[in-house]
Amino acid sequence: MGSDCLKVTKYFLFLFNLLFFILGAVILGFGVWILVDRSSFISVLQTSSESLKVGAYILIGVGAVTMLMGFLGCVGAVNEVRCLLGLYITCLLLILLAQVAAGLLIYFQRDALKAEVSIVVRDLIRDYDPDDQDKKSIQDAWDYVQERLTCCGWTGPQNWTENEILLNKSLTSYPCSCFNGSVNVLHNSGFCDTATNKTVSVADWPVYTKGCMSSVQSWLQDNLGIILGVCTGVAVIELLGMVLAISLCKNIHREEYSKVPK
Repeated sequence: MGSDCLKVTKYFLFLFNLLFFILGAVILGFGVWILVDRSSFISVLQTSSESLKVGAYILIGVGAVTMLMGFLGCVGAVNEVRCLLGLYITCLLLILLAQVAAGLLIYFQRDALKAEVSIVVRDLIRDYDPDDQDKKSIQDAWDYVQERLTCCGWTGPQNWTENEILLNKSLTSYPCSCFNGSVNVLHNSGFCDTATNKTVSVADWPVYTKGCMSSVQSWLQDNLGIILGVCTGVAVIELLGMVLAISLCKNIHREEYSKVPK
């Protein structure tokens, strides 16, 4: 009976660690994607925000460690190596505690993170220059965000009044990616001219009146259930792995003593 229980535990622990290895690969890939992405809102933040870069490196590190743990767990389960299983349980516990701490930190620092994102985007809008090739990738990413989310600026199109180029043109131009007409403009980046050469106000621009901040927040709220579900699923998987590893360690111990001749 004990031998059958040991085999079943080994089987489930092996499958669990295989899943854990794949999960680590996904986390690592997500961290790499944050660093190399050049076509979404992530690229806007990671180019200017040190916090997001640090977070990406942390994800890469956690993903690599998770993959290593999955590998050690598989080896320990198949070969019944208690030392590896003990190391695996310890590392799994430390990662679980680190995840809880990170979640609490993000929760209590959410206002500071929101303020940092606002500063990054407003600085980008203020320094936006279609002729600056060094910032072309990040500016194209922001144009993509405004076009896809049908928004303009961070809190609203008035943020663009801080742009030096538009001020020098007396606001007779506007960001093309903000255009809200039914007919597409020829290009969705850079600045487009209004129909008048006189000084105008933002209210005269044919642009979206909604800021991108509300659109981003709406996206986060719409996907909050998915995000929480994934986090909860990962935590459950980790707890299950600890339970299986502890159970296997106990069964290995009993099997060793049951094999001693009487």
